[in-house]
Amino acid sequence: MPAATLRRRLIAGLIFGFLVILAVAFLGDVRQVGADLGAFDWRLLPLILGCTLFNYALRFLKWHFYLGQIGATSVSWLESARMFVGGFPLAVTPGKVGEALKGVWIHQRSGVPIARAIPVVVAERISDGLAVLVLSTLGVIAYPAYWPAFAVVLGVLVALVVLSQVRPLALWLLRAAERLPLVRPVAQPLRGFYEGTYALFRPQATFLGVGLGSVAWLGEGVAMYLVLRGLGVAAGWHNLFLAVFTLAFSTVIGAVSTLPGGLGAAEASIAGMLTVLLSLSADTAAAATLLIRFATLWFGVALGLIVWAASPGLLSFASADVETPAASVSHPADTGEPSHGSPS
Repeated sequence: MPAATLRRRLIAGLIFGFLVILAVAFLGDVRQVGADLGAFDWRLLPLILGCTLFNYALRFLKWHFYLGQIGATSVSWLESARMFVGGFPLAVTPGKVGEALKGVWIHQRSGVPIARAIPVVVAERISDGLAVLVLSTLGVIAYPAYWPAFAVVLGVLVALVVLSQVRPLALWLLRAAERLPLVRPVAQPLRGFYEGTYALFRPQATFLGVGLGSVAWLGEGVAMYLVLRGLGVAAGWHNLFLAVFTLAFSTVIGAVSTLPGGLGAAEASIAGMLTVLLSLSADTAAAATLLIRFATLWFGVALGLIVWAASPGLLSFASADVETPAASVSHPADTGEPSHGSPS
């Protein structure tokens, strides 16, 4: 993918994000939303961003662990961090196709084949998806209306993980697919993609990834609570619980929407859940939604763009060919956060 094409797709995602911001502002009275933002306790902002950085730090540890699982052990911690943060803006490219570039970056830095490297992106998404579902469990029990969506997403993610580990069945499906004329030319990359997926979804790696992800996304749930506190919502464990549930479940909604960064779907879910669960006015819910998305998704995008500016060579990696079926695989568990801002 040429760098110019990537820039166009990123600009398209940013424009869409701006339109979503306007739409959220118009969920209530624009003047009142502005008044709520003006009355926000901005002294909490460093703590909120600190929670987001906590989320990123734990997810980075998971990312670096995954690199080791596919054999990319030669990548230094610093270079790994550069790729991880540099990938944040790719989450808002239409169709999330830009995220396939992370596989190219891994290949360029380690020599691991692209088809084997791209499963790292998939594993990030699926482990994050399972993590936010873990955080949503108590909320779904308390509010059964959310159960159908929860069950469907959980079933799909668990099925993907289990299928990757039933090796005889997976290899049989690969052999059957390789007989098809359309699949035969990409049979080797497809097999490499499976081998990477098999390594990343082994039980120990899965439990570690989901465990780190759960603690990481809890950090953003606390950030949601601090946003609500800054808008005058009462302190208390009950409201903390609802804040974590809202952030986690809205991340799920953003993921299944398949929209870049979960834009639109995540915002609508956050605002709607805050209105229903916490009885906030539409104006306050809109203000809270804008604040948490700026502090999570757009904060991550900004960090990634800074890395791009400081590392112009990063985008030159896009010259490699990643337009293969393995590279363009859909990521059903995209959290709407940069990937390494969904969830969040």
